[in-house]
Amino acid sequence: MGYQIHQKNNVLVFTITRPDRRNAVNYEVMDGLDKAVTKAEHDDSVKILMITGEGSQAFCAGGDLQEFHSLKTQAESYVMLSRMGGILYRLATLDKVTVAFINGTAVGGGCEIASACDYRFARPGVKMGFVQGNLAITTGWGGGTLLYERLPANQAFRLLTEANILTADTLCELGFIDQLLNAESADELIDMFEPVIKKTGPVLSAYKKMLTRKWVASDLKERMESEMYECSVLWESEDHHEAVGRFLNK
Repeated sequence: MGYQIHQKNNVLVFTITRPDRRNAVNYEVMDGLDKAVTKAEHDDSVKILMITGEGSQAFCAGGDLQEFHSLKTQAESYVMLSRMGGILYRLATLDKVTVAFINGTAVGGGCEIASACDYRFARPGVKMGFVQGNLAITTGWGGGTLLYERLPANQAFRLLTEANILTADTLCELGFIDQLLNAESADELIDMFEPVIKKTGPVLSAYKKMLTRKWVASDLKERMESEMYECSVLWESEDHHEAVGRFLNK
């Protein structure tokens, strides 16, 4: 199985367990994240949903290009993009606290998953980047839209258009990463959240809703869906397929 879900106290931990594929997302991982978000939505004992990757090398390398390279047309890619994008919308608007523990490299869709979370903690020296532009596509799971909600527009625009790999230290200075931590595991990180866990679920939910109400009013869902569609149009292009082919043949 490509993922693991376990609960420690009031924290539900979702771990991508595909270290041999740098914890890249495939359909199985999508299904697992869907299950984790659903449990967090309906289980009152869950106050925090934490997402991480297995091992110390990678948080998430985005979509598994070997698996998704078979998607050639706009229609085929849109099914995949909207599936994961829908999950990330639910993650972003979940009325629980959400945390990305970026234990290793996060690129492409891995940064989109991080963008959907309330908190982003990373190990020092970890490398990250919204590199989709280098593959002749845009962010396609709604993460670009979410990045504009997390950072000043000029900073988000620069990260997306330059598509560079940066250190977590640099992203911490920009404000995308909340804190650099030497934690070895998600369970170790949980101890830091004791002040949050001590609050009642309804209090945490009320504060989260203050944020998500603003997003609903500004049509966040529709804006994310537009991003998914625009990415699917670019996905069909020869530029994208050639770029992926070069990447896979490195």
